[in-house]
Amino acid sequence: MSDTTIIQLFVFMLAGFVGIQTIHRIPPLLHTPLMAATNAISGISLVAALVLAGSGEGWLAGLLGAIAVACATANIVGGFLITDRMLAMFNRRPNPKNGATP
Repeated sequence: MSDTTIIQLFVFMLAGFVGIQTIHRIPPLLHTPLMAATNAISGISLVAALVLAGSGEGWLAGLLGAIAVACATANIVGGFLITDRMLAMFNRRPNPKNGATP
């Protein structure tokens, strides 16, 4: 492995560790706004993954880019589903007796 690859793997592992530590320290009240910001960051990651997948820098870059595209897409879709579900908890439900909201 080249020195550049080792440095990139180290940065990737460090970013994963920092991300896990950051998420575990967020209070539950801030999860919905955090998910919205995370979805925006994941969108940027998706664009970068698409650029990497189509860069033509070799089969390893294409393979890692395709894996990154799949992971970023799953992250974005899951984030929007979770955010939608969290926001649905704040909607008022109609009163079953008269159909009016409470």
